Parts: sequence; C-alpha cells; structure tokens
Amino acid sequence: MRQLNKLESIIFAAGGLLMTLGAGCYALLLVQKAAAVAALVGALGFAVMQLRQRYAGTNFVIRRLRRIMSLADILFVVAGLLMVEEQFGPVSRLLASHGSAYITFVNATYGKWVILLLIAALLEIYTMHRISNELENEP
Repeated sequence: MRQLNKLESIIFAAGGLLMTLGAGCYALLLVQKAAAVAALVGALGFAVMQLRQRYAGTNFVIRRLRRIMSLADILFVVAGLLMVEEQFGPVSRLLASHGSAYITFVNATYGKWVILLLIAALLEIYTMHRISNELENEP
C-alpha cells in the first residue's frame, strides 16, 4: 500500500478526529451548525486521504477490501452532507414550494445520517482489520 507523506497523514488524522468530534457534538445537540460543518469537512479530508492510499499489488482480497473501504468513505461524506442538510436545509428550501416533495424529502432524509455513519464505521473497522492481516500474510 502506498504510504501517505507527513502532510497527508496529518490531514488524514485531523479529518478523522474532526469527523468524530463533529458527529459526536451533533448527536449530543452541542453547537449543531458548527458540528455539522466540522463533520463534513472532516469526512472529506479523511476520505480523500484514504483514497490516495493506493494498493499496487495483485492480491484480489485486498483489492476487494479497498473497494469496500471506498464505499465506507462515500458513506461518511454522505452522512456529513445529511447533517449539513438538516441544519442549513439548502435542498429543503428548494423543495419548500412543492408541498408533497418537501415532505417526502424530509421524511426520507431526516435523521438517516446516523444509519449511514454506523454502516460506514463498521465497514471501515472491518476492512482496516482485514487489510492489515492480509498485508502481513502477503509474500
């Protein structure tokens, strides 16, 4: 696996910390507007740096696990976007004049960031553990 340089490692760690703190503060109803933005910015930093870590080998299992990890990164970002939508409502405002579309959108998205974040975290934990085991066993 390609190792991140020092700056990329800092962005990766800061993104993960910012995403975690943002989601935690948002869930605990502490400064939700700032927490939503922090979670989104952290998720973007975390995901981009993780996607920069490429695997150049031919091990099929590691390649599959990297694809699953990429899905987890996308889910982290979407969860951040849903938090921002709940707080600032840019899409909701566009749909406000359409009555039933607005109600459907709010019902379909409100609070769903928790589910996406949980799925992404579980996928991330699983893939990180499996990739490290596979890299240890690789010749």
